Amino acid sequence: MLNEIINFIVSTVGSLGYFGIFIMMFIESSFIIPFPSEVVMIPAGYLAYKGEMNIFLVILSGILGSLFGALFNYYLAIKLGRKLLIKYGNYVFIKEETLEKIEKFFKEHGHISTFFGRLIPVVRQYISLPAGLAKMNLAKFSLYTTLGAGIWMIVLAYLGYFLGENQELIKDYLHQIIIVILVVILISSYIYYKRFKKKA
Repeated sequence: MLNEIINFIVSTVGSLGYFGIFIMMFIESSFIIPFPSEVVMIPAGYLAYKGEMNIFLVILSGILGSLFGALFNYYLAIKLGRKLLIKYGNYVFIKEETLEKIEKFFKEHGHISTFFGRLIPVVRQYISLPAGLAKMNLAKFSLYTTLGAGIWMIVLAYLGYFLGENQELIKDYLHQIIIVILVVILISSYIYYKRFKKKA
């Protein structure tokens, strides 16, 4: 089933081109059908290597798709999130006090959370929801979402560009890159926390 979905995604990207990348990354960035962005951006990078696509337009399409998908989640959380969580939150162990703490945290640290969240697998699809709940400044949300998504799109597209169809190498490099990113995030978060604590 998963292979069929991945094959469909790859064929869609091939047939629709940059618009296909945009649509697929929009879907990936929202929580409609969560799937790995690797199955879109790496093959697109490989198509750029073969001269069938432009690497910069591939990355731009991926970034825009990710941004608009994140904005979809953001506005959904603003319109429906709080009402639904207050009404049904007890069923998933989320009380109104917890919701208020989430909102307060994002008002203070939303920019750094959004940026780092876009670089972490699984988290990237859902980081827009608490940002929307907290009504994070839209310009800041868009900026940090774009920066985080941009780094990830560049990494994936160039993996496809330089490694092509070598699946084993792609898996190895991707695994190493994710570990490096997580280590950098941990170190950066610690430095940010110490500075914030010092200011406070």
